Amino acid sequence: MDDAREARAGSPFLNTKQAAAWLSLSARTLEKMRVRGRGPRYRKHGGVVRYHIADLESWSTGRARTRTSQ
Repeated sequence: MDDAREARAGSPFLNTKQAAAWLSLSARTLEKMRVRGRGPRYRKHGGVVRYHIADLESWSTGRARTRTSQ
């Protein structure tokens, strides 16, 4: 089972690798976005970064565009 499918089947909290797979990004890209404050919201659980699926969906929806000049 791939990471994205496995992530959707379990907990709503995903680690960076799972969240990246869910968004079809690399984990490194997601990490860079997090450092720059440009990616989806995340939470820290005991010092471990976790993404909630609802936050990933919200961030993705907010990136919807209707033309390339946006």
